[in-house]
Amino acid sequence: MCTSRLSYQVHVATSPDPPKDPNPKQDPRALQTTVDIPPHEPDRPAPADDAVDYMARAQWLRAAVLGANDGLVSVASLMVGVSAVNQSAKAMLVSGLAGLVAGACSMAIGEFVSVYAQYDIEMAEMGRRRERRSEEEERLPNPLAAAGASALAFATGAVLPLVAGGFVEAWRVRVGLVCAASSLGLAGFGAAGAVLGGSSVRRSALRVVIGGWLAMVVTYGVLRVLGLVFNMQVSTA
Repeated sequence: MCTSRLSYQVHVATSPDPPKDPNPKQDPRALQTTVDIPPHEPDRPAPADDAVDYMARAQWLRAAVLGANDGLVSVASLMVGVSAVNQSAKAMLVSGLAGLVAGACSMAIGEFVSVYAQYDIEMAEMGRRRERRSEEEERLPNPLAAAGASALAFATGAVLPLVAGGFVEAWRVRVGLVCAASSLGLAGFGAAGAVLGGSSVRRSALRVVIGGWLAMVVTYGVLRVLGLVFNMQVSTA
């Protein structure tokens, strides 16, 4: 009995290996690979196709809206101020035209000098870097375009009070029309700037109207006081 059992164990131990399968089935777990998963980051909303870049509008918005506002306030204040010492329609018209020409030239020259200085600075900086020069040259400011836009914007705003009251004979009606038209124009320019800049329309319009009225009142008051100090008679001719 013991001999047969020993013989059986020896036979099992010395038996040849079983033939291997030519197409062995691989364990699915052996095919798994290790993949490094980066830490989860919060999803960022993709920019909408119709999103407005308000910062890109800042430069031309300042030149256009503020230029027109400057023209309106300057000429209206000048006309109202002149009416404090000369109530004739001709004096207000001539003073308004003079303010339009002088202001437009001043805006154009000032904008040209300012933008040209910026142009020189950016060109010098590009010369130091000497990289991506062709791309940056396309984004350089144009001094002539900025000067023309500022002058045109100033003249556009200045025309409003001139047309509203420059040809009216009655002094009270003339001054009232200039103030009313100027107030409407100031509100419109303030609202336009708010819409294009993405800010509050009501607050922007109110701020511009208050500023314009303050300029007209101060100009009228100063010239009225100067007329009294220098004993200037108010002319109606």
